[in-house]
Amino acid sequence: QVQLVQSGGGLVQAGGSLRLSCAASGSIGIINVMGWYRQAPGNQRELVATITSGGMTNYAESVKGRFTVSTGIAKGTVYLQMNSLKPEDTAVYYCNAESGGAKTDYWGQGTQVTVSS
Repeated sequence: QVQLVQSGGGLVQAGGSLRLSCAASGSIGIINVMGWYRQAPGNQRELVATITSGGMTNYAESVKGRFTVSTGIAKGTVYLQMNSLKPEDTAVYYCNAESGGAKTDYWGQGTQVTVSS
């Protein structure tokens, strides 16, 4: 089992920046991919960015060039640096970890990001 605890988020004006953090505990050795998803009211949860254990990244087209996903020195930590934020980035952001093999998904508790115009 893997537990994910998120921090960061909040309210920011358009054009501003925020940083999200996520720390995994438990069986972190099984994690193959970590990343971030978001869900706006009335919408399905969507991928924002992911990073593999080998450092390969993947971004949603809507955030390319503005958001950066990275991992920390400690295994099982992942960050999302969000720059040039837009009102349409407003959503609840969820940290995700995917295990190898069975590809089980684990989720953080979610954190609200609100971008005012």
